[in-house]
Amino acid sequence: MFKKFVAALVVGVLALAGWLYFQSNKAPEVSFSQARYGKIESLVVTNGKVEPLEWAAARSESEGIIGRVLVSKGQSVKKGQPLATIEARQARADLAQAESRIAEAKAEIQTLSGGGRPSELALLDADLKKTTLDLNQAQRDLASFEKLQQKNAATGVEVQRAKDQVELLKDQISSLNSRRSSLVSSADLNAAQARLQNAEAAARFAQQKIGLATVHAPLNGVVYQLDAKAGDYVSPGDLIANIGVISQVKVIVYVDEPELGRVKPNMPVTITWDARADKSWSGVIEKSATQIVPLGTRQIGEVTGIIENPDLTLLPGTNINASIESEVASQALTIPKESLRREGSESGVYVLEGNTVHWRKIKTGISSLTHVQVLEGLKENDWVALPTDQPLQDGAEVTPKKTGSSSGSSAS
Repeated sequence: MFKKFVAALVVGVLALAGWLYFQSNKAPEVSFSQARYGKIESLVVTNGKVEPLEWAAARSESEGIIGRVLVSKGQSVKKGQPLATIEARQARADLAQAESRIAEAKAEIQTLSGGGRPSELALLDADLKKTTLDLNQAQRDLASFEKLQQKNAATGVEVQRAKDQVELLKDQISSLNSRRSSLVSSADLNAAQARLQNAEAAARFAQQKIGLATVHAPLNGVVYQLDAKAGDYVSPGDLIANIGVISQVKVIVYVDEPELGRVKPNMPVTITWDARADKSWSGVIEKSATQIVPLGTRQIGEVTGIIENPDLTLLPGTNINASIESEVASQALTIPKESLRREGSESGVYVLEGNTVHWRKIKTGISSLTHVQVLEGLKENDWVALPTDQPLQDGAEVTPKKTGSSSGSSAS
């Protein structure tokens, strides 16, 4: 029994030794990918912020409490459209008082222009009328006495008395006329006109203050910032709203310093917004960065892009994601980036020929996050070795595992 156990153990050991020997002499298994033609895009992927292409601030020009806010954020407005009203109780009271003073001054001027107050004029006119009648009678009496004197029927004393009466009545009429003209002097009229002008100026000032209590849109656009709320107290210069033209918007794209050399004007840029994952917006880079500034832990340049926004859904102030298409090759021979190797000072790949690999020096072009363009050294359908734990060398035998073909990537 013991002999049988020993014999079985020997057989097992010999089988294991044979398997180990076979495995040690078996060619290592290596994964390969095939070079293929396709589109490859080199993108600069980063973030940024939206600003209006053109904008203006609507500010309070008076102080007081906001009575009503007449628009809402995101609303389209026309230039001059009321945005908010500020209570102007004192100005309205001042206007009512000024209008009352205007009416009084106009009535006084009309009275003075007519010669005086009607009651005083009526008394003077009545006195003038009576005195004029008395004068006419006195003149007739004088004429009668003069005729009688010629006939020696009246004395000289009676004639003189009649003459004195005529002169007295003439003096009375002259005095009444003087009193009538003295009822209105040029100084009185000038003073009344001055009071009218002062009242009209006060009314205009009150109306101006009432007009300033309404805040208007400074241009045609969209209300993208609205700070005002009913009941807020504002002073002159306080911001009520920002109005912007957003059918096109400006995006400030934060490009990390090492990537700035890849970004130039007129490059296409695509914008996405996390709040609207179903949409994207397209445009072009307009201006390169002019300086490097810190942004958190990053050193970035602010690159400006112009984005079409026809449905006005991309609002100023929005934080966005940006992809700048720095380079594109629509028909490029590409291989996985990880298949590139360094041998001394050369860059190349191991190419599969039969069951052996051979070193091939290559010249590369643009690269994406996962792939690289091959300009020289490979042809379509060549299989290139992917990374492996086993060291490779020119002419080494391998067990190939073909994982698929290469294709361009749109992310960089």
